[in-house]
Amino acid sequence: MPTPSNVARQPFDAVLTLRAAACAVCLLVTACSGHDPSSEAGAAAQSPKPKPEASVSLSESQVRAIKIASAGVREFADEEETVGSIDFNQNTNVQVFTSYAGKITRTYADVGDYVRAGKPLFTIESPDLMNAEQALVGAAAAFDAADAALKRAKVLLDNQGMAQKDFEAAEAALRAADAAYRASRNEVRVFGKTDAEIDRVVQSRKIDTDLVVVSPLNGRVTARNAQQGLLVQPGNAPAPFTVADVSTKWMLAYVPESDAHKFRVGQLVRVRLPALAGRVFEGAIKVAGESVDPTTHRKMLRAEVQDPKDELLPGMLTSLRARLGDPMASIGIPMNGVVREGDGTMVVWVTTDRHTFVQRSVSLGVDQDGFRQVLRGLQPGEQVVVDGAVLLSNLLKTGNAS
Repeated sequence: MPTPSNVARQPFDAVLTLRAAACAVCLLVTACSGHDPSSEAGAAAQSPKPKPEASVSLSESQVRAIKIASAGVREFADEEETVGSIDFNQNTNVQVFTSYAGKITRTYADVGDYVRAGKPLFTIESPDLMNAEQALVGAAAAFDAADAALKRAKVLLDNQGMAQKDFEAAEAALRAADAAYRASRNEVRVFGKTDAEIDRVVQSRKIDTDLVVVSPLNGRVTARNAQQGLLVQPGNAPAPFTVADVSTKWMLAYVPESDAHKFRVGQLVRVRLPALAGRVFEGAIKVAGESVDPTTHRKMLRAEVQDPKDELLPGMLTSLRARLGDPMASIGIPMNGVVREGDGTMVVWVTTDRHTFVQRSVSLGVDQDGFRQVLRGLQPGEQVVVDGAVLLSNLLKTGNAS
């Protein structure tokens, strides 16, 4: 039977039990949630306050040394850039061979000369031409003899001095001689001789062994291996002459396989050449390779670039920008308005009174035509230093601002 003291302790013990259970639940919840009030308070005490933007104040003379303008919006093309080199347009870069063996007797052009289609490049003394012209002279003589024989046969036939069958035989002989003569003319014509030249050979009975090799297109002589007295064979390298249409050039580039999907045939490109003070030439991608080099993991691109003044030289290094999509409107400021800090951040200097300038971090996009695309950190119309920003950064570091 419980004693009076035990009865009095029971409510008190129950309260203690409930309090202990509540504390255990609180500890369990805290452990599960990872929430530590003491650590939160410590973190709040240690978290730094936001760092104010750095600023400098300039004197009138210092302000005159920089350039200030309103941040404006301009269009930045959606482009991808790669590097490459210039080459001749090999589709119009023709190696000129002779069609027949022979010895070069004369040349008419040198490297760098502009030649027109049909103009002579060199001549060769060709035994094949000599044989063809000899056959032509013989066929012409046989035709004249057959023609004379037929005329005599006609006179005899009219005077009943020849049988009809003999006259018909004379007619057949003339037709055969005429066919042989025409075939001989065609054989000589294959060598590039004109009808007037063939007629001169027939009339003079003088063999002309010089075979003239002409330019197949309008262009510039880009290589010459022809020398007087050199024996040449059809198709044997090196070609005596190489002539190229230089109004267009190729730009060859090899892009990483990770970027290959960005380029396609037909894309308009701008080719910039450091050797020509950064001048830009327009063109378009004509060929995109169908495979990736297993060694370099790059894909070949070939753009055709217009070069009407023949300023691009094969081997020149270039950068190529291909347009991927429609232009994007963004804030753009000149290159001299952006400063790269030591920690890699990009900053600009803005002002409201043209006296005090505040340094502001910005996020940049692409560089085009001397402007840098600002993605974040600057609003249109804000007054920003566009030339001389590095001066303000130096003044901030040295403390020489007014």
